[in-house]
Amino acid sequence: MNFKKIIESNKQHVQNIIKLITKEQNEDLEQEVFIKVWKNSDKYKECGNFKSWICTIAKNVSKDYLKSAKRKVDINSTSDETIINKITDKKEVPEQVIVNEFRRRRIKKAINNLKPKLKEIIILYEIEGLSYENISNKLKIPIGTVKSRLYNAKKILADELIDLL
Repeated sequence: MNFKKIIESNKQHVQNIIKLITKEQNEDLEQEVFIKVWKNSDKYKECGNFKSWICTIAKNVSKDYLKSAKRKVDINSTSDETIINKITDKKEVPEQVIVNEFRRRRIKKAINNLKPKLKEIIILYEIEGLSYENISNKLKIPIGTVKSRLYNAKKILADELIDLL
């Protein structure tokens, strides 16, 4: 593998993902992504798209960065406003309980109205949190089929639940 070519051909995608998730350009995160690609290149299985694999690494590195950044801010801040913001009212306003229950029922109904194959994919991905690869292995279908069904399910749900978005 020529890592110079890998970096050149994927640099823009990695930058876009990092910017989308973290809302900032971050060369350290880019470097971390390509270091992980280099260190784990022997673990890459050629059953999927290499660019998708790199993009997944970029997404995970960005999410980890946000988690650690938030944690650092929470640990280091002791201002009165921060402390007050950490104190939350555990009671839900009755109106909010009703609205939340209405939303849950609408979403559940919309998911139940999906075709069985689409319903299965959306539950595995969004509710159980499985990756494309894990869903593909579990259902014994190609990753492309997983992505296609997930896209179609999300499109149908978005159209049906547009007023909740």
